[in-house]
Amino acid sequence: MTSTASADNVAVLESIQRRVLWLAALTVHHANTRPNPDGTKVGGHQASSTSVVSLMTALYFSALREGDVVATKAHASPVLYAIEYLRGRLGADDLRSLRVLGGLQAYPSRRKNPSIIDLSTGSMGLGAVTASFAALAGRYVDGRWGRRPPERFVAMVGDAELDEGNVWESLLEEHVAGLGNLLWIVDMNRQSLDRVTPDTRRRQVADWFKGAGWRVIELRWGRRLQSLFARPDGARLRSRLEGMSNAEYQSLLRRPAGAVRKALVTDPDGQVDAALDRRRQSETWAATTSPPSSKPSRRRGASAPSRA
Repeated sequence: MTSTASADNVAVLESIQRRVLWLAALTVHHANTRPNPDGTKVGGHQASSTSVVSLMTALYFSALREGDVVATKAHASPVLYAIEYLRGRLGADDLRSLRVLGGLQAYPSRRKNPSIIDLSTGSMGLGAVTASFAALAGRYVDGRWGRRPPERFVAMVGDAELDEGNVWESLLEEHVAGLGNLLWIVDMNRQSLDRVTPDTRRRQVADWFKGAGWRVIELRWGRRLQSLFARPDGARLRSRLEGMSNAEYQSLLRRPAGAVRKALVTDPDGQVDAALDRRRQSETWAATTSPPSSKPSRRRGASAPSRA
């Protein structure tokens, strides 16, 4: 924190974030417990939504400016709908209509819900590609006819969406890399629906974007963990976390507080244990498993932040 004002702002965002998360989870729960003629559940991607709730709360309630256009992560649509409910653009009945014929779509759809959706983001990877070429088209329109395009184009994608070939086809377009009104936010949550993300992916993603001419900003650790890293023995704890495989890191999220500390303390000289000393087990669990309150960079330029 650099000032009382910024601390107050973060506190407000965290309060909003809790409401967004509760509404998103309840919306998905309702969709799966309402009467269904064939008795099947409809899903809802709760984990994928949870992994971006901090980013999307900060984006919509702090970072966005008038005129910005957003392509939301497709699997985070419940979070988007919860945000739009809090903004007064959706009602409670709308939230109850998730995945109902004629109701809110599983993937944000500009055609079916135009009042709240800027860009459609299904199928997977489409949102990032659409935002990129829309930004390119906007620059052409401005240069050719002097008509001011939207302020910025923001695309939020999951790391598994980067498996889609059309994503990299758009990134390799030379003129896309030079745009100053395009921001990509890549949610590196280390998993997809059918596998744990390969361990090399979180390092490769930044290299791939840099190789395509993009400026990359990484947002990796939350404030709680950063406070632990600042302790005399915190460097060893940071090294322990950064050296974890994706599968091992994912397992921490499902462990109770005491088991998280036990899983972290593996070094024979006890330095990780020293870094966690005098911390209650619940504090260690919260620091390790809770998503950080982060917001996308507002610097000019195209970016692909990555958080492991």
